[in-house]
Amino acid sequence: MSSQILRMSQLFARTLREDPADAEVPSHRLLVRAGYIRRSAPGGYTWLPLGLRVLNNVERIIREEMDSIGAQEVRFPALLPREPYEATNRWTEYGDSLFRLTDRKGADYLLGPTHEEMFTLVVKDLYSSYKDLPVMLYQIQTKYRDEARPRAGLLRGREFIMKDSYSFDTTDAGLDASYAAHRAAYIRTFDRLGFDYAIVKATSGAMGGSKSEEFLARADVGEDTYVRCTNCDYAANVEAVQVRAPEAQDAAGVPAAHAEETPDTPTIDSLVAHLNEKFPRDDRPWAAGDTLKNVLVVLKHPDGTREPLAIGLPGDREVDQKRLEGQLEPIEVEPMDEAEFAKHPELVKGYIGPGVLGEESSSKIRYLLDPRVVAGTRWVTGANVAGQHVIDLVAGRDFDGDGTIEAAEVRGGDACPACADGVLETARGIEMGHIFQLGRKYAEALDLKVLDENGKLVTVTMGSYGIGVSRAVAAIAEGNNDELGLVWPREIAPADVHVVAAGKDPALFEAAERIAGELAAAGATVIYDDRAGKISPGVKFKDAELIGVPTILVVGKGLADGVVEVKDRRSGDRADVPLDAAVSTVLAQIRP
Repeated sequence: MSSQILRMSQLFARTLREDPADAEVPSHRLLVRAGYIRRSAPGGYTWLPLGLRVLNNVERIIREEMDSIGAQEVRFPALLPREPYEATNRWTEYGDSLFRLTDRKGADYLLGPTHEEMFTLVVKDLYSSYKDLPVMLYQIQTKYRDEARPRAGLLRGREFIMKDSYSFDTTDAGLDASYAAHRAAYIRTFDRLGFDYAIVKATSGAMGGSKSEEFLARADVGEDTYVRCTNCDYAANVEAVQVRAPEAQDAAGVPAAHAEETPDTPTIDSLVAHLNEKFPRDDRPWAAGDTLKNVLVVLKHPDGTREPLAIGLPGDREVDQKRLEGQLEPIEVEPMDEAEFAKHPELVKGYIGPGVLGEESSSKIRYLLDPRVVAGTRWVTGANVAGQHVIDLVAGRDFDGDGTIEAAEVRGGDACPACADGVLETARGIEMGHIFQLGRKYAEALDLKVLDENGKLVTVTMGSYGIGVSRAVAAIAEGNNDELGLVWPREIAPADVHVVAAGKDPALFEAAERIAGELAAAGATVIYDDRAGKISPGVKFKDAELIGVPTILVVGKGLADGVVEVKDRRSGDRADVPLDAAVSTVLAQIRP
């Protein structure tokens, strides 16, 4: 079976020597420079022929692995009616990230950011009995989210391609089996896509549900921070880390709380130094972790209402905005500004303490505590008076919160939540896949029920499983490049071999044309740099290395001696091969 030859003289692409001005990460720079994509609008990209070939290869691998577990492909429209999303409250919950539009008759629509509602409704439309289940459905389709700050090329756009699949079962045991099948398929998929990844515990966020795991491509440019234990197999996105709270402490010997003057202590470090000089402890010096920092934020609910929130945490920690939003999603979080502070005159900025916080206090501001603030722990915190702090304030004795929240930053060296001896180390990654056990949230909202074997109506339980398809192209590029350009894994590459005619002698082009034709006839996909005229061999070599096809075959000066050069793009190894063995040598590399 013959395959296509892509001739560089005709290929719709333009390689660039300089990085695009808006490119922040390697994948963005290289995909544009090598002629794979072009920016169309903020957060939107045009796929050029080379890029589309890589994208199609990613989709092919995903389809093969989804089909292997019995999932069936469907396709929903991207333009969706408002009503199903009203039923699940996501018309409101998605807030400003939803693209909303109105048709000529005044009906409300949205551009689909995700399709749980539509999958649920189509199963409800077609199935009514337990005998119809389980079923797994998937689609590969364009999604739309109005990102406030689209950045990093394909890694965060307003329009992107996703594979989303859903399982439908009548029992929790069935959901467990569907989840396990998807998890195994994801491992095979990401192994084939050719990037280093980690599987970590995650939160479900606005999706809802219980068990939740992310597949993160390890990358320094990743927006997700995750942790892994040095002693056990625990790994989690920082949003999903649950702090191992200390045991309650005996505070019988702690003196009564007392307010003291603490002048000229604008920072935690200056406060600690003042405490150790003026109010030393008997057991050990005061440390930053002994201070209780009270951070004020404003919660912006999807319906537009705003609510102040106070978070109490050890003074050696900062509030992690992303981690906080992960606990509260779909609520957005903003710092409390001066206008909001002015509404609460009982708050003394810089000296806020628990005495004026809590739903039962004068401020009525909900007060949530870090899990480390357990009964009996001893703190120094604001006295609600300018220039004063309270010392020896004991949790449970002198103050309580309205609940707890996991909002403090997670740091390398923190204790592992899962084992007694391990500590956490941090790394960064790009979210490539996310699998959830949704349970019955959407089925209940949309009344998806079937008759069980006893003739009783039961609510179906669901799983949701996503892969960022267009993002995968960028993630693969992030993990497969060098100083010369892209270095595609063979199964993903836009072609099997890049043939270069390096010189002006017609005999070089004749030999290169013959080799390219024979390779194509044998089923290989070939990029053939047939450009003549003023295109120098150096330019051709640079383009071949930038484009990143795994095997480069150069027909150049060696042809006079009856040899061509075959180069492995990944290792850089080069070998002179007899002309009559060129095709068989390349085919052996393509199909080892």
